[in-house]
Amino acid sequence: MSSRERILGRVRRALADVPKDDTPYERAVRRDYAREHGRRTAEQTVDLLAENLADYRAIVHRTGTDGLAGVVAGLLRERGASSVLVPPGLDEGWLAATGVTRVADRAESTPHELDRVSSVVTACAVAIAETGTLVLDGSPDQGRRRITLVPDHHICVVRVPDQVVSSVPQALERLDPARPLTWISGPSATSDIELDRVEGVHGPRTLEVVLVG
Repeated sequence: MSSRERILGRVRRALADVPKDDTPYERAVRRDYAREHGRRTAEQTVDLLAENLADYRAIVHRTGTDGLAGVVAGLLRERGASSVLVPPGLDEGWLAATGVTRVADRAESTPHELDRVSSVVTACAVAIAETGTLVLDGSPDQGRRRITLVPDHHICVVRVPDQVVSSVPQALERLDPARPLTWISGPSATSDIELDRVEGVHGPRTLEVVLVG
């Protein structure tokens, strides 16, 4: 018997005494909670996202479409990046102004190889203003989950206002639960019992978010 069969067997046994006419889950859980807190314009929602991203110690930049390539090149230059990891579906124009060596997102890349990469540039699936959260879903312009967890510097490009929502419920409506979702609220950080904060333990030490309008 496989592990999958064991788990499914336990689930079936746990549900064995549930009445046939029991209220379906979709109706048993009330969905009348607030979908967002307060009313905001699209511009105010983007401002709230920027504020909460910064509160989580992400570094926020704003630019128009025409200036994006220059901003990305400048961030890589300031970082002293010698290589940048690029998802297969990333817009080529975003890296047009940089001469940094590009590293492809490959399934066979080892953690040690990824650790030697200076930076990674990705898009995102959606950004949540109220929580300052970026969500990646493994789409071609975002790549595999591990490429944003191992390199020490992550540049994430968010198209505003199209990719920005106010709340988590609104974000969930846009996301496919079957995809590998990565929820990012600031750079990776943890603290010990004395509350000494350490960044970069299980993800990038530096998160830079470029809001492109």
